[in-house]
Amino acid sequence: MAIFTARLEAMNERAIAYFSMEIALSPEMPTYAGGLGVLAGDTVMAAADHGLPLLAVSLLHRKGYLHQRFDASGWQREEPVDWNIEEHLEELPHRVSIAVEGRAVVVRAWKREVTGIGAATVPVFFLDTDLPENKPWDRTLTHYLYGGDAFYRICQEVVLGIGGIRMLRALGFTHLNRYHMNEGHAALLGMELLDECARAAGRSTFSAEDVETVRAQCVFTTHTPIEAGHDKFPIELARRVLGRPELAEMKDVFCCDHQLNMTYLALNLSHYVNGVAKSHARTSQLMFARYQVDAITNGVHAGTWTSASFRALFDRYIPGWRQDNFSLRFAHGLPDHEVWSAHQEAKRELLERVNAGTPAGMDVETFTIGFARRATSYKRADLLVSDVARLKGIATRAGRIQILYGGKAHPNDQTGKELIQRIIQTGDSLRPEIRLVYLANYDLSLARLLTAGVDLWLNTPEPPLEASGTSGMKAALNGVPSLSVLDGWWIEGWIEDQTGWSIGERHNGNDSYATRYQHDADSLYQKLEHLILPRFYQERVRYIEIMRHCISLNGSFFNTQRMLQQYVTKAYLL
Repeated sequence: MAIFTARLEAMNERAIAYFSMEIALSPEMPTYAGGLGVLAGDTVMAAADHGLPLLAVSLLHRKGYLHQRFDASGWQREEPVDWNIEEHLEELPHRVSIAVEGRAVVVRAWKREVTGIGAATVPVFFLDTDLPENKPWDRTLTHYLYGGDAFYRICQEVVLGIGGIRMLRALGFTHLNRYHMNEGHAALLGMELLDECARAAGRSTFSAEDVETVRAQCVFTTHTPIEAGHDKFPIELARRVLGRPELAEMKDVFCCDHQLNMTYLALNLSHYVNGVAKSHARTSQLMFARYQVDAITNGVHAGTWTSASFRALFDRYIPGWRQDNFSLRFAHGLPDHEVWSAHQEAKRELLERVNAGTPAGMDVETFTIGFARRATSYKRADLLVSDVARLKGIATRAGRIQILYGGKAHPNDQTGKELIQRIIQTGDSLRPEIRLVYLANYDLSLARLLTAGVDLWLNTPEPPLEASGTSGMKAALNGVPSLSVLDGWWIEGWIEDQTGWSIGERHNGNDSYATRYQHDADSLYQKLEHLILPRFYQERVRYIEIMRHCISLNGSFFNTQRMLQQYVTKAYLL
């Protein structure tokens, strides 16, 4: 504790408190569901690499998000995830209390130190209410990530936002420089900061001056243009849970259309707001016209997402690339045969895992397409297999194809589950020309293999609903080109036939969903048959050149080192 106390003294008044509902740090810790948590984990690791005075706050999620398996029909079944918390985290002795419906709920914290390239570390605090002094239901509040109903969710967000600030104070972090809300789930931290200001001034209620004080301290990153992704709670529910009868009167800060809207609360209490790609910022600006929305495009942690074979290659030719991700631009000079050899090694590792767990019998010489996203309708995972006859014909004419899918549907998303089932069942129709496997329980370890080991990364969301997407960035670090809809980060990373290929054209808002779907499917098939497969099978040197461009142009830029530098200069230092 003495070392921790010394670091605390150094961090106070200049540190950034980074709040996120989910943070992915290890495959053995199911404290994440998908992209938001993976981004948060990559951010923490990059901060540790570069000695940024950052600390992170999340929830423990004792039962995780879900363990996915498929029944004989291809229907997703979910199970809780049990894990050994003590093996991965250190319990801290500190306790704080929050109020839920007027009763006291005790919160503790578990700590994990994330170590960077050098000696710097970032502490991550996971909040937990499973304590014997709490009522049985209250003990479950930090069990399930994105579980339960609106009541469960708002109670969780009280733990994260209000409990998180109180825990930081109990730990001695009393004068932090910035509070960064990674999505609106943590927005109630603003309420706690306002109450702190009022108490410090000897008042029972906050003032307009307090609002400006808090706004100067807070940063908000919004991650989705999907309406369902913005948490909203009926005002009566919020009043009851928070014990704040005055909420409806605080319309300028808390209330929007008789709801506690967590996004608007975060917007109202932040001096800096950003979307996670240039395109997403423009979409968000239209959604939240009263606010200024900037853009900081997401990135991925290069040291984590580069496969072992490519790490060895970079170490030989680009020493220091872990410390300076921008130096990966020199990948344009990597020898062809060594790039291909590193890729084949990553591909063999992936296919050994696939073949050991399934009867797929996939081989390393066959062109392999990868797709792994959260299974929900707007991501259109079935676009590739929407015309079975045409896809089989392409494989016959242009070259053999095998396909790997991954991704979980939320337990309450029946449409997402139907999408997975449809893809799995379509796999039977594709044989023997094409082998398709939907890999169960997609997680960090499988993601590292898949993004590095396939020959092409596919992304097919309905525009403009992609906020950023980061899986294609991970693939790029390993020389894997993307075939993607022009949305999210890909608009910035796409150079046709140089870093990959586009599906369709820029979004035309006048087209119907069915028209866009058919147009994009046709574009996908055309590119696959007439550009991509010929490059792979007949023009291997040209394909390797594209792989090098993926690393030198996209891998060197779409990383968390560049992303964090932008947060520092745009949001943290202002």
